[in-house]
Amino acid sequence: MDIFLETERMVLRPFTPEDVDRLVELDGDPEVMRYINGGRPTPRDTIRARHLPRLLHRHPGLGTFGYWAAEAKATGAEDAGAFLGWFEFRPLEDDSPAVVELGYRLRAAAWGRGYATEGARALIHKGFTDLGVQRVTANTMTVNAASRRVMEKAGLTFVRTYFGDWPEVIDGSQHGEVEYDLTRETWERRRAASRRASPA
Repeated sequence: MDIFLETERMVLRPFTPEDVDRLVELDGDPEVMRYINGGRPTPRDTIRARHLPRLLHRHPGLGTFGYWAAEAKATGAEDAGAFLGWFEFRPLEDDSPAVVELGYRLRAAAWGRGYATEGARALIHKGFTDLGVQRVTANTMTVNAASRRVMEKAGLTFVRTYFGDWPEVIDGSQHGEVEYDLTRETWERRRAASRRASPA
């Protein structure tokens, strides 16, 4: 298996065409899709024709993909290889690694266990140390408190609330969207301060 990144409890790997069934199951959960489209399942044909090509796209500026399948390592809570969902670490401009968007979509069974924060922190670290990333940004609905907590735990800070011209209105969208971000400079400064504070 081609592994992009390992964390304490997860492996992040590239997607393959064989992941369609996993993606259909993930997007078929109304709770998972609540803040995406109001809870409607994504049809298999849409995943195969529209979503999978995006997940398989290699970004020349970053030198790698922008989406990663997350699988569990063997733990007491998960079987090795269990599909947890996916993480996004996608450059906003295809030919530049400067600004990337962080995202995550995990199975409901994996919620509340710290996987999203663990994966987000690992991707941010790799982005700033290996991939030439200068700024990480993330967005979610204002009312999506759980996702906002993950962003904050991963080190991102609130930037703004905004109202997009979305094609459909879902419950909570009247409160708008929020943007969070983290710059490489801020990340490095915090990292240096943490090292100074650690006992020798």
